[in-house]
Amino acid sequence: MHNFGGMQNEIYNAGLHGILPDYPVDFATLAARAHEALGPMLTNYVAGGCGDEHTQDTNASAFRHWGMVPRMMVDCTTRDLSIDLFGMHLPTPLFMAPIGLNGEASQDRHGDMAAARASAMTGVPFCASTLSNDPLEDVFAATGDTPAFFQLYTPRNRELATSLIKRAEAAGYKAIVVTLDTWLTGWRPRDLNASNFPQLRGKVMQNYFSDPVFRSLLAKPPEEDPRAAIMLFAAIFGQVLTWDDVAWFKSVTDLPIVLKGICHGDDARRAADHGADAVYCSNHGGRQANGGIATIDLLDEVVKASGDLPVLFDSGVRSGTDAVKALAMGATAVGIGRPYTYGLAIGGAEGAAWVLRSILAEADLLMAVNGYPTLADVRKAGVRRTD
Repeated sequence: MHNFGGMQNEIYNAGLHGILPDYPVDFATLAARAHEALGPMLTNYVAGGCGDEHTQDTNASAFRHWGMVPRMMVDCTTRDLSIDLFGMHLPTPLFMAPIGLNGEASQDRHGDMAAARASAMTGVPFCASTLSNDPLEDVFAATGDTPAFFQLYTPRNRELATSLIKRAEAAGYKAIVVTLDTWLTGWRPRDLNASNFPQLRGKVMQNYFSDPVFRSLLAKPPEEDPRAAIMLFAAIFGQVLTWDDVAWFKSVTDLPIVLKGICHGDDARRAADHGADAVYCSNHGGRQANGGIATIDLLDEVVKASGDLPVLFDSGVRSGTDAVKALAMGATAVGIGRPYTYGLAIGGAEGAAWVLRSILAEADLLMAVNGYPTLADVRKAGVRRTD
């Protein structure tokens, strides 16, 4: 058993010696410091969402209308937050959601490596993005003994898609997470007003630039003609996927195929019917489409429709309390997004690890105080609508 909640004792005991935390434990302070560290352009991209950002904001605020009822006289001296996923027994129910600008978030512009090291430090699996400032092989190596997943933006070139998947499999990633809602980008006013799309400026392109198939499509290597490489990326990014494509993904790898972006019960059922190995309930944090419903409000339907498939979840998770509510609603594992990237911005690997530890500590202590010693108890208790 891991005593994640013991982190608060570390902080209080250090305070007795005049030592204050280097990083904040709450999201509001974390975000404020990270925005200063990132600067306006990166903040626009990382913090921004689609349209007027209503969906993005609602993703986070909707957790407030779900509550849990405490149970007393339960021995919660120890808590078990471990889960089973893809044949692995994992010490925590969290994972680091894929974020395509991690590479730019740390001060050394190697944020993917820093995120991977944070994963190794905490035991929280990292879902590495196709969009990265470091090749996927190097990122995986930095995760140490902690399992990692690889998120795929499926290119229009099948040979390139196969190459990326095969590279991830050879490197040792444990699942392929196929993003379904990003074959083009949504309307993002913050980026549009700044005329800033980082990939077109050559950012987070290393998985493409290092790929043998991608390089074979160029007249000159990216090092000699980066502009041509960027234009090739733009031309082949974003394959429109249909249910028939699930069979193709299954045919090119033995790794579990996770479908990211499922928010409707019928889509969850079709995912199961077509052979997906897991469903990932997410609306991309409100970055791809505005006017939607908060993902936490859709999770129950997705879980019930997914049958025996694991259900991963993200969008709007800002705290350990949020994570426990999602687990109570039936999520198998909960993805942390912006909070750990903000940790990268203010402290690299150590900052991201601090954020993950803080979220785990809050989740652990909530379970202790509310009388839920295991995640099975959390799910049995469930959640109640409070408005």
